Amino acid sequence: MQASIRLPRRRTIGAAILLAAAGWLSAGHAPALAAGASGAAFTHVSAPTRYVEVDGARLAYRRFGKPGGVPLILCQHFVGTMDGWDPKVVDGLARGREVILFDNAGVAGSGGTVPTTIEGMAKYAAGLLRALDVKQADVLGFSMGSLVAQQLAFEHPETVRRVILVGSGPRAGVGMASLTPEFQEMLGKKHDNPDDLLLDVFFTPSEQSQAAGRAFVQRLHARTADRDKDIDDKVAPAQVAAFAAWGKPQDDGYLKQIRQPVMVVSGSHDIVHYTVNSYNLQQKLPNAELIVYPDSNHGSIYQYPDRFLAQATMFLDGVGVAKR
Repeated sequence: MQASIRLPRRRTIGAAILLAAAGWLSAGHAPALAAGASGAAFTHVSAPTRYVEVDGARLAYRRFGKPGGVPLILCQHFVGTMDGWDPKVVDGLARGREVILFDNAGVAGSGGTVPTTIEGMAKYAAGLLRALDVKQADVLGFSMGSLVAQQLAFEHPETVRRVILVGSGPRAGVGMASLTPEFQEMLGKKHDNPDDLLLDVFFTPSEQSQAAGRAFVQRLHARTADRDKDIDDKVAPAQVAAFAAWGKPQDDGYLKQIRQPVMVVSGSHDIVHYTVNSYNLQQKLPNAELIVYPDSNHGSIYQYPDRFLAQATMFLDGVGVAKR
């Protein structure tokens, strides 16, 4: 599969996922600025990459948006980087609060070793907040990042105020002990254009969903300067190991201890983390609401960015979620 892919000098997001996943399947990523510098004038396209030491690793991050309130830290998906976030979604969130994007240890521009557990990834996320002197934060996690968000909320209730879980699932969730067969099938499929992988994995085959997917892919290329480094071949195996540890049979009682308000978001036909897992999260978390977008896959928030932004903004601003 690798030999069939022709890459530009700077890989696309889809190409990075393809090559990282191909390595796993065949075996069975600017100068630093002061941490306190204002990011109010920046957007997803222009925010500079900064660096900070966390537990011996030099983490790459970008911080921008409206200052003064509770910032929102975003935890990214499998083999994803800061450039893999949808600029429309991130900038929409940044209009009402500061957002913090980052590459976890060993990923793209960050140094250190890629953690092989979700707990290890959450440790770096918590360390980043401490290094940036953030006393309280909201957390948005997408896919693998949503598992990190759960762990962060569980371990640091004094720091995490509100949580958004997108394309998520609990420990020992349905089909979560490894990559799902449907996801593996898409990873193994030949894609002449690497970005087509995102259309297969994040969107359904319907005409409407694919059209939204093409618009999303186009937005991903908006940032042209100071882009993330490519991920290396150590990222995917380590993250697959973290998936396996999370998904193996185990008790899910930890969910009862996550008492912060949680907004769970899923696509109606999620092939990466089956939709039933989001339903199970909502049922077992003490203070959660569930949103399922129609005719959508793993990238549901990128298919319905305007609707998601409206609902996420209401949630983060404290509108809704009555405690059960």
